[in-house]
Amino acid sequence: MASLPFVDLSTLDLNRRITTREEIYSVLPHRYEFMQLDGIIFADIENWLAVAVREVREDEFWVRGHIPGRPLLPGVLMIETAAQLAAYMTVLLVPDQNRFWGFGGVENVKFRAAVTPPARMYFILKGVEFRPRRSIADVQGWVDGKLAFEGRMIGMPV
Repeated sequence: MASLPFVDLSTLDLNRRITTREEIYSVLPHRYEFMQLDGIIFADIENWLAVAVREVREDEFWVRGHIPGRPLLPGVLMIETAAQLAAYMTVLLVPDQNRFWGFGGVENVKFRAAVTPPARMYFILKGVEFRPRRSIADVQGWVDGKLAFEGRMIGMPV
């Protein structure tokens, strides 16, 4: 996997949301603590690229227990956030809108930096394959200009 961002974040208006949290979760079924995405900043449907933001807050459910005195965003939540971005993009690219896209697998996941609240984490998706029965996307997570997470998300209709 690449150590350079799939999209140069310095070329984007990182305060602009082209898709709001409410719009994302009108498509995705996740609710409550599992609404991980706060907005889409950039989407290039033709080239299968997207950038989403996740505000890592000090009041989140996991902060108290992971790790007391030095909260670290759990890697599983980074994977979940990446998978939700991949699922959202799959719904846009695959015609059947009445499907729920769930995990089919994850590959080559690496955690490269600790993420502590408060932080703004950007998830950059580069689509590899979007088909009616499988989607594959590489996703990176960036915080403060550092690559914190990367992995391949594989989705399937459930």
